[in-house]
Amino acid sequence: MSARSARLEESMDAWEELVTSALLGTDRKPPTRSTGSTAGIGGAGDARGTEGTSTRNAAPLALLDAAAVHTVRRRAGLRPGPAAALLDAAPEDGRRPLPAPARRRLARLLAGRAAPSAGRRGAVPDLTELLPQWLAAANERGYQAPPAALPALLDAARARTDLRPAALAFVGPRGLWLARLNPDWKFALRGTSGGGAAPDPADERAVLALWEEGLFAERVALLGAVRAADPERGRALLASTWGTERAEDRLMFLDSLRDGLAPADEEFLEAALSDRSRNVRATAAELLSALPSSALAGRMAGRAASCVSLDRTEGAETIVVEAPHECDAGMTHDGVAATPPTGRGERSWWLGQLVEAAPLDCWSARFGGRTPERIVALPVADDWRGELHAAWCRAAVRQRNADWSRALLGAPDAPQATGPGSSSLAERARLLATLPEEERAAWVASFIAAHGLSEAFQLLGVCTVPWSDPLGGAVVEALDLARDAGSYPWSFSGVMGLAERCLAPAAAPRLALLTAPSAADAEDMSPGAGDYWAEAFQRLVATLELRAAMHAELADGG
Repeated sequence: MSARSARLEESMDAWEELVTSALLGTDRKPPTRSTGSTAGIGGAGDARGTEGTSTRNAAPLALLDAAAVHTVRRRAGLRPGPAAALLDAAPEDGRRPLPAPARRRLARLLAGRAAPSAGRRGAVPDLTELLPQWLAAANERGYQAPPAALPALLDAARARTDLRPAALAFVGPRGLWLARLNPDWKFALRGTSGGGAAPDPADERAVLALWEEGLFAERVALLGAVRAADPERGRALLASTWGTERAEDRLMFLDSLRDGLAPADEEFLEAALSDRSRNVRATAAELLSALPSSALAGRMAGRAASCVSLDRTEGAETIVVEAPHECDAGMTHDGVAATPPTGRGERSWWLGQLVEAAPLDCWSARFGGRTPERIVALPVADDWRGELHAAWCRAAVRQRNADWSRALLGAPDAPQATGPGSSSLAERARLLATLPEEERAAWVASFIAAHGLSEAFQLLGVCTVPWSDPLGGAVVEALDLARDAGSYPWSFSGVMGLAERCLAPAAAPRLALLTAPSAADAEDMSPGAGDYWAEAFQRLVATLELRAAMHAELADGG
């Protein structure tokens, strides 16, 4: 054994003895002379003893002295370990930098996100709800995130899932590079390539390498990019490994085909109807039914037509329904779920699936060339109307058929219980989403004028932001009428919050008259409600002005 090794072993033994003495106590395990400092334990204790300190009290002090000496000795003898590998440099972000005013505004919005919320908001805008709009506007203009703001942006995206798409797009490659260094930000890597640049879809070798070796999120993004550039090549890429993919991955890959779904996808989807995963089969059937010209849609049209017919008894025309009596193997193969949810009858459950998967154009031929409006207006026998119309609603949404959506929505000023289609607001919102933006806004504005705001929240959520002038005017007028009627202001807090985010900023000057507090509450108004309404309108105006300033600051960059 070398002299150095012997000294090292001796030092380790001495340290272990010191630790044992410290754990057991110097009364039970006094440190020996070999564990002391260069002066020795006894020397240190004797020195104190001559000054009047007892040996009993000197032992603990001497132990601490010896531990300090050994600590210095161990540190002095420590050899440096191998240096960690240097981090790869953060990738470049080729987008243009933010203008200085916009950069300062972003810092305030991020700081306001962490501020504690008070019970009563008063007239102060809610910065938390303005951050999504700011990010959307910055992304639209092609700005890059300031490096100093990346940690706060990732924290904000971690706290709010609805913020993630816009925030991750804004932080760009540098933010994703940074996210790899903090486990708290690993969410940012799940739906992205982890900060690496995606290959050019035209680079066949790079595409194949990433498809075969990349993470799942990287492969999903790659499939979307290749499919956007060349749909046939994207399908071929997916088919090349389809048989070896996990069921959950096959489902996600299949779901990604919704974007750009086309008749050319039918062959691949038809093969997926025989997949060993039930969820994959169901998704393939749903996508095929969204292609009205597909073979599956034709099969479903034949089944649905055999269940729904027009009866002309005694001059009256009525739709007659004869729901399926069984769910055969062919129906199951085409995606019909045999077991209904709790509380649903089997036959009505099967009927609904057949009708919603059938192409809507088949009903015009089935009912003598009638338009969707005339078909929807026909009476339905034996209380099948609700089930049939609900299935047509789902079909109109799935097939993005605006003509059928208009027919099922009916007139916006019609009483909800007597409308031609479903009276469900959720279903009406989904139908509205299939209409052009201007028509959608006009329909909701008319609905608010006829029914007020209490039932309009879901419908407003599908309207394009900023709201058109007719829709914004209808909302503000309805809020003013609600105040004059003595309604509770907090009953409309949801709509007021939507107005703050969705009204066009140019509407702010027209709202000035509504911001003045009332001298006294009206007789039929709850005590203090007038002040609450004034605060709500003041906050609305302040928020619109702030949004206008935000857009002006971002526009200053060109």
